[in-house]
Amino acid sequence: MEVNMKRIIDARGKACPMPVVETKKVLAILNEGDTIEVTVDNSIAVQNLSKLAKQKKLPVSSKKINDNNYLVTLTVIGTSKNETVEAAEKTACIPNRLDETVIVISSDKMGEGDKKLGHILMKGFIYALTEQDQLPETILLYNSGAYLSVEGSDSLADLKLLESQGVEILTCGTCLNHYGLTEKLGVGSATNMYVIVEKQLRATKVVIV
Repeated sequence: MEVNMKRIIDARGKACPMPVVETKKVLAILNEGDTIEVTVDNSIAVQNLSKLAKQKKLPVSSKKINDNNYLVTLTVIGTSKNETVEAAEKTACIPNRLDETVIVISSDKMGEGDKKLGHILMKGFIYALTEQDQLPETILLYNSGAYLSVEGSDSLADLKLLESQGVEILTCGTCLNHYGLTEKLGVGSATNMYVIVEKQLRATKVVIV
């Protein structure tokens, strides 16, 4: 009786297209019924692996273990030996930026009304950004929005994840200084009002939160 094989790939810390390339190499030696479990550290990699599975018409599932660990499982329903690694490099990476789209966040809470709810909504908004197929080119943080990019912020990990995917994170330097946060900036860089205005004027789309 044939026993199905399970292969495990740890692709955390590896930039696109390496998670897909490594997965395709393993797929090429597996047989029908075998599975691959791939651990990655960002949602874009999950999307790329899901796209690969769709291209090859393989069942796929994914789950978020924690903020920096995702598990993607692919099941082989046929051999893939005729597929090439070069094809994966050319087709598997999902674009993760929107051309010249800028998101402006001027507060550490979202909307008017209850402050606690506003903080929860803002945290949810920034997390939801990390789950999108495409990401903004730049996020501008000013006024109390500066609290989101400093040490101790509930959204710091999500902003770091966005930055790792190519999103530019800029926080108003005057605002950091005003709130006594200059030495606590935890992601991106400080900027000035000239750059803030320039980024918005040059953007093809500005989203104000």
